[in-house]
Amino acid sequence: MKKMILSTVVSILCLTNLQAQEKHPVSIEKSSVEWIGEKVTGTHSGFISLKNAYLLFEDNKLVGGEFDIDMNSITCTDIENEEYAAKLVNHLKNDDFFASDKYPTSNFKITKVIFDGTSYMITGDITIRDITEEITFPARFHSHGRIFHANASLIIDRTKHDVKYGSGSFFDDLGDKMIYNEFTLKVQLESYK
Repeated sequence: MKKMILSTVVSILCLTNLQAQEKHPVSIEKSSVEWIGEKVTGTHSGFISLKNAYLLFEDNKLVGGEFDIDMNSITCTDIENEEYAAKLVNHLKNDDFFASDKYPTSNFKITKVIFDGTSYMITGDITIRDITEEITFPARFHSHGRIFHANASLIIDRTKHDVKYGSGSFFDDLGDKMIYNEFTLKVQLESYK
């Protein structure tokens, strides 16, 4: 009897906690994810689209969220020549980089949020090419009424996701063809509370 009462109390507490969390969708149209990759001779940049995204709030505080990224939506914005831009995009989509035909979706899931009263530190699991790594980064959040904005820069080591093409860590004598291991995602999100 005591086990049954205890089990009921635990179930009620879990349900109360779940009900206290509010899930708010992220606007795909009003949000953006910019990528920036660097090599010895310069940088390339472009955008990549979110497929699905939401943020979790508890007592009006951010506590979680999850984002699916469409790896086939990669664009290049720094090369004006359309033919060369398309060549770079196709290379990023092939097996040398993100193999978007095999791995069409990447994912980021927030696992921990620390707020010190002025700034946020986000920890989560990012999955690229079905390889998951934990990353931590600072983020800024602010709201205007029901609209919630988030901005963050994520530094990702591509080699941890088996993207080794042009990496000086794995290949010798690359010279000016070497591509740095880390790339940046600049994320701007808009959600509604």
